[in-house]
Amino acid sequence: MKEDILQMLKSRKDFVSGQELCEYFQVSRTAVWKVIGQLKSEGYEIEAINRKGYRLIASPDILTEAEILSGMTTEVMGRHVYYYDCLGSTNDQARMLAEQGAPDGSLVVAETQNTGKGRMGRVFFSPEGSGIWMSLILKPDIPPMDASMITLLGAMAVQEMMESFGLESGIKWPNDLVIDHRKTTGILTEMSAGPDVVNYIVIGIGINVNMKEFPEELRETAISMAMASGQTYHRAEIIRRVMQYFETNYRQFLKDGNLAFLKKKYDASLIHLNKEISIHEIRRVWRGVSRGINDIGELIVSVDGEETTVRSGEVSIRGVYGYTE
Repeated sequence: MKEDILQMLKSRKDFVSGQELCEYFQVSRTAVWKVIGQLKSEGYEIEAINRKGYRLIASPDILTEAEILSGMTTEVMGRHVYYYDCLGSTNDQARMLAEQGAPDGSLVVAETQNTGKGRMGRVFFSPEGSGIWMSLILKPDIPPMDASMITLLGAMAVQEMMESFGLESGIKWPNDLVIDHRKTTGILTEMSAGPDVVNYIVIGIGINVNMKEFPEELRETAISMAMASGQTYHRAEIIRRVMQYFETNYRQFLKDGNLAFLKKKYDASLIHLNKEISIHEIRRVWRGVSRGINDIGELIVSVDGEETTVRSGEVSIRGVYGYTE
């Protein structure tokens, strides 16, 4: 009920009477008063005047379940929110919840992570109060070999979110969002599957939102949305937009079974389209020219006039993240 009352307060510019809240939600005045008190304790500035009711003056930048769900327009994605002040890793928590039966579209959000996961076993920098550290639980009816396409859907959703705020960003295949040659978002997809069936997929998304600076070792390779634009952002609104864009593309992916519908836009977002890149695989590093993705999300690379595809690996581009080779 708290998120519903909050949404009603947000939708009105004027006062909402206590009587209207009681009648609409079929609760007592005491119940309404308690919810208003809870919202105030969480940092919401709410004006209360006798015979007028309640009016929301300002909302804090917090990531509680009520704040995230207030204004959420999706049907499935992010409709079940598990919020934590601190976690080791949102991906680890999401995997545990998925094993326990958390429904499709469940979202795990933490204010900070102690051991946030990046690709290739790296630790993802996850400070408190300035970023978004979240993991989405998916339970699609797809072959395990198709799961890698989910990462690209996540990257595209974040890119579309940034575009909706007027921020220009690019994608480094398959999973990084880049602004001004520096990383603003990382995505890590993990899966539990049998030989022919996906039990669940967890897609972890870390977005640098309102940081003003980074530790010295990250200053040449990381950037936040706030640093790029000079603005600050309401993080719950960012989450809601990412969920909406992801749900739209995810539905189309499940319908089509591939990424052909997204290929043109994804290619246009690549920071290395038609540029020379280095591909770091487990046993070798090789070079070629990036030509975009195919219908199943593999990177097409041209080597001496011959095209080959890359399903997994780390891509490096001269000048990005300080890479110079």
